[in-house]
Amino acid sequence: MYIKKILVAIALIGLVVAAVIAYMIYQTMFVSNTAFNNDVAYIYIPTNATYQDVRSELEPLLKDLDKFDALAERKKYTTNIKAGRYAIRNGMNNNDIINSIRSNNIPVKLSFNNQESLQRLAGRVSTQIEADSLELYAVMSSSEFLKANNFSSKTALGMYVPNSYEFFWNTSAEQFRERMLKEYHRFWNDERMAKANALDLTPDEVMTMASIVQKETAKVDERKRVAGVYMNRLKIGMPLQADPTVIYAIKHTSGDFDQIIKRVLYKDLVIDSPYNTYKYAGLPPGLITMPDISAIDAVLDYEKHDYFYFVADVKNFGYHKFAKTLSQHNVNRQEYVRWINQQGVNR
Repeated sequence: MYIKKILVAIALIGLVVAAVIAYMIYQTMFVSNTAFNNDVAYIYIPTNATYQDVRSELEPLLKDLDKFDALAERKKYTTNIKAGRYAIRNGMNNNDIINSIRSNNIPVKLSFNNQESLQRLAGRVSTQIEADSLELYAVMSSSEFLKANNFSSKTALGMYVPNSYEFFWNTSAEQFRERMLKEYHRFWNDERMAKANALDLTPDEVMTMASIVQKETAKVDERKRVAGVYMNRLKIGMPLQADPTVIYAIKHTSGDFDQIIKRVLYKDLVIDSPYNTYKYAGLPPGLITMPDISAIDAVLDYEKHDYFYFVADVKNFGYHKFAKTLSQHNVNRQEYVRWINQQGVNR
């Protein structure tokens, strides 16, 4: 009888211990451990991060790091860190958190447009993925890569078609560049290539023309007409005489792309630069900015007309007045000159 009581007592103690352990496991694994009020918080785990790096990211988000540590150790997460962007939702327990940051890398929406140089593009992209701007610029400007893919330092910007793309945050500089090369070839499909060939232009030349159109007008519904003016000039060998190319020539020659130039002066028209389309006929050697898709397609589908000139319309801001003859253009231009002088814009 005495032994039986001892066995019963031991069994009861075992049940209590098991219950305590089960409770502790439950508390560790299945009780909410978030300490923020928003619906979701994101953590960014860098490439080659240690568990301590992850722990530092999680510290302001969790109520009890010790319980998280215990479960992370049991689930072998501490030695199997995965880089990326991960979501932690309000109310998640430790088990859900570990499962999320181990296998649910969430892409980011990466977007860029209207950059004037590879350096600026690299800076823009580096704010959205892990790769830094120096790494990005190095691979973008690699002479070996450019030569292998039929680009030059002057046309390299045209490889990056402005849009929104999905990337994993931990994308490397090389991975970004290779993806953009694929997107470039996808963009230049058979239909667009056929249109470029019909214009007797290469994709690089289309992109260069589109960059001028992009700078000339922000009005998408006017871009085909502006493109038509430049195509008319190009066909007869007339200099493009595009003010944005002169502005780019000034910036390119000085190396100062931060300067703001609102007005092109007569003295600027003689600057000796291949980008100065007043001085040199034909297209400049490369892009003066990153054109939108609408500007690229405006060149490929330019409006057929007899206009050779245009100037800003001071009565319909953002748009332009177009003319077929130089005499009519001069009338339109004098109206613009009077207006800009009244505004006191000297540069």
